[in-house]
Amino acid sequence: MKYTILIYETPSEFAARTDPAAQAGYWGAYTAYGKALADAGVMVGGAGLLPPHAGTTLRVRDGRRHVQDGPFADTKEQLGGYYVIDVPDLDKALEWAARCPGAAAGGVEVRPHLTMG
Repeated sequence: MKYTILIYETPSEFAARTDPAAQAGYWGAYTAYGKALADAGVMVGGAGLLPPHAGTTLRVRDGRRHVQDGPFADTKEQLGGYYVIDVPDLDKALEWAARCPGAAAGGVEVRPHLTMG
């Protein structure tokens, strides 16, 4: 079954991506995690996302598009990236999510994929 691990980061965690003193540790942890997923054969895909200010929110109301720069909501943690994994069950998905560097920081959410039909 496929699950997505959604990684939530605080502003300071987003800043670690480009901070010369912190970025090696930040990227090293995610590189190692991605390699572990790939080596285990459970990695389907994933991506890091640019910080929330780079996003655009779109809503359609009465047939008209309403576009807003930035994230949907101003919260302490924002979606920073995701991994898609294919594992037998939720317990295994949670095991992998617990190993994600984001689990010890802003937090991660594990969501099963909807199967159609």
